[in-house]
Amino acid sequence: MTLNTLRRDPAEPAEWLVVFLHGYGSSGADLMAFADYWQGALPNVAFVAPDGPTATKDGGFQWIGKRPGNDPRLYDDAVAAQPAVDEFIDGELARLRLDATRLALVGFSQGTVMALHTGLRRPQTPAAILGYAGGLVGRENLAADIASRPPVMLINGELDELAPVYGMHVAVKALTEAGVVAAGQVMPNLGHAVDADALIIGARFLLSAFAHRAKHGVPG
Repeated sequence: MTLNTLRRDPAEPAEWLVVFLHGYGSSGADLMAFADYWQGALPNVAFVAPDGPTATKDGGFQWIGKRPGNDPRLYDDAVAAQPAVDEFIDGELARLRLDATRLALVGFSQGTVMALHTGLRRPQTPAAILGYAGGLVGRENLAADIASRPPVMLINGELDELAPVYGMHVAVKALTEAGVVAAGQVMPNLGHAVDADALIIGARFLLSAFAHRAKHGVPG
């Protein structure tokens, strides 16, 4: 499947790939705006932001259905969407001639769901997963499904009604129990959004994860 994609490559050959996965009814262009904040701090990173495979009735695109956060069908949706996301990631890594371990996934809302679902099942461990305003689906399947354990940072607005903070804490607990180094950060007075402070924290996490992977390689 070919996904409509925005790309921003560095001036020099890329050393890392960041794949943005947007939220429901949005598009890759919305998350590519993150690169405006991050490019100066991450000059050797290629940023790509695909549109989800399915148009929504309200405009924009989606990766999975628009369902309540506790709906078990979300896991089935994520399973169905994963092959297209993996195929896209593999194509971008090949385009940039990068090893699969030099990948970071960054999601917002249902894009975070897909970043976690896909990243934890990649045969080669990504460098990092960063998720905003979203959580984990199919926690009961994680122990059986998990194939890689990249470091994970989840960032959630204190006032987020669409993705309540409770879901972030539950996700961090489940990830930790599965052997993933995971952390959560609550942003005061923030709703279902990403602000400048959240972008700064995200950039610091990616820089740290990239530096650790470059120095220590893939965890055994």
